[in-house]
Amino acid sequence: MVVLLALPLTPMSVYVFASVFGFTWLGTVPLTNGVVAGMFGVKHLATLSGIVYLSHQIGSFFGGWLGGYIYDATGPTSWCGPSPLRSPWWPRW
Repeated sequence: MVVLLALPLTPMSVYVFASVFGFTWLGTVPLTNGVVAGMFGVKHLATLSGIVYLSHQIGSFFGGWLGGYIYDATGPTSWCGPSPLRSPWWPRW
């Protein structure tokens, strides 16, 4: 995404970005289906894969919403503190 913003916006740059993004964005689908098939078998693979991806979309919605809610409720990075998971070059306000 950063590369697209850094380059001049031309039809060719949009086509290249869309092609690369399209090939890599769904790169986890076969891996996830393989894990689901390995855990539960292939009898109901389509239904289980649908449940996996539905729960993924619900989780991504609530993750963004909850992050905004926590930000509004506590202020910027007030709950982060000196976390070992926090990046050392992340600004500390």
